Amino acid sequence: MIDLAKEELITLKDICQVLPRRRRGRKPAFSTVWRWSLHGVRGVKLETLRVGGTLCTSREAVQRFFEQLSALDDAPPPEQQAAYRTPARRQRAIEAAERELEKKGIK
Repeated sequence: MIDLAKEELITLKDICQVLPRRRRGRKPAFSTVWRWSLHGVRGVKLETLRVGGTLCTSREAVQRFFEQLSALDDAPPPEQQAAYRTPARRQRAIEAAERELEKKGIK
């Protein structure tokens, strides 16, 4: 969480100018940084504060964001992680469990 007493706020637009260049030598677009704060990347969101009508973050928050993303690179391969269940897969699992309970006379 951003601590106003220790961290200096910077707008999302301005943070784009601070970040290193990416593909083809371009700076990240504002929409990219905004998406990081709204939806996140691989489950990690960029911390922001709304100051009036402006979304702000801090250099420290950006540092934490990239450190968390980097830590995910050290995570076990996807086959060792729990598989993500889509809503349809979840519903099928519920129905299978209900059938199993009915077979055993529990439901």
